[in-house]
Amino acid sequence: MKKIDRYIFFNFLSTFFFCLILLTVIIVVVDLSEHTDDFAKSGLSVWQIVTQYYFGFIPRIDAMLFPLFVFIAVIFFTSKMAGRSEVIAILSSGVSYKRFMFPFIAGGLILAGLLWVGYQYVIPKANKIWGEFDKRYVEVNKGRYSTNSNSYKEHIYFKLDNSSYVGIRSYDTVSKNGSGFFVQKFKDKKLIYNLRAGSFNWDTAQKKWNLRFVTERNFQEISETVTQHDKLLMNYNFKPVDLGKDEYLKEQMSTPELNEFIRVEKMRGSESMNSILVERYNRDAIPFSVLILTVIGVSLASRKVRGGSGIHLALGVFLCVAYILLSRISIVFATKGNFSPWMAAWLPNLLFTLIAFYLYKKAPK
Repeated sequence: MKKIDRYIFFNFLSTFFFCLILLTVIIVVVDLSEHTDDFAKSGLSVWQIVTQYYFGFIPRIDAMLFPLFVFIAVIFFTSKMAGRSEVIAILSSGVSYKRFMFPFIAGGLILAGLLWVGYQYVIPKANKIWGEFDKRYVEVNKGRYSTNSNSYKEHIYFKLDNSSYVGIRSYDTVSKNGSGFFVQKFKDKKLIYNLRAGSFNWDTAQKKWNLRFVTERNFQEISETVTQHDKLLMNYNFKPVDLGKDEYLKEQMSTPELNEFIRVEKMRGSESMNSILVERYNRDAIPFSVLILTVIGVSLASRKVRGGSGIHLALGVFLCVAYILLSRISIVFATKGNFSPWMAAWLPNLLFTLIAFYLYKKAPK
């Protein structure tokens, strides 16, 4: 790096981290004012609130706003350079606009990599910390949640393997007891095996399912074999955690865990497959948006205009809002309709890449 590269690179990163810390403090103060009653009713010490809530809340909210923080930092620093005629001086010295962009791209790559690692491993842990606190203390105080309100599940159906299906009439995730359990196995579209149990529970010692009042039927071409059991231990490829999962579970898994979860859910033919895939693809797409917004920010703010950085910031905020709105709409179409999950995650990036390319080509002129 040359001296001018180091100047741009370190000022870009220092401006970003200043914006990150400043806006995080503001967000925490606002959140603290909103949840003061919840914290008081929880009976927790200040240290417990910090470790059990804000250790989850801060990484979660920073990850959501990370691309916006980067964009604000780029706009603010570059517009200041343009206002002091530093950009004109750099380009007039024979430096190409492409070369001028180099330290910004280098900084954007570092920040995108930081966000990518966060989404793969750090943010899921933060989501788990925040979610547990929210359910245990915040939602209870608002009367929307109790420890048993979401424990009772009814009418659970899923695919056990390529030829077998499981059905459960009811299941309590706290006691790990259920009723109305059945397994059906097919071959060449014909039912060849049927198991039904009046009740069942998870045996923690054996790590197996304990079925009671069991009837097994094996079907042949013109006959069937019926076997009765008072109790039967079975080792199926699902555990209590699979029956107790909620819609936020996917956000609390690290990427390796999420990949394995996707593999199992695909085999079972899960109805929520699209929302799970959107979560997985977003973990790669959102960090990539940091690079796109960096290019857009430099291309917009490197031109000296009347009004200074205010115009750049206003246009930048408009573009960010458009990006977020497009992202939300595409996700809704993917989870509620037949839109491709990959396309839902990457469509905003693809469209804003075209905008970034246009602004980049136009900026030197």
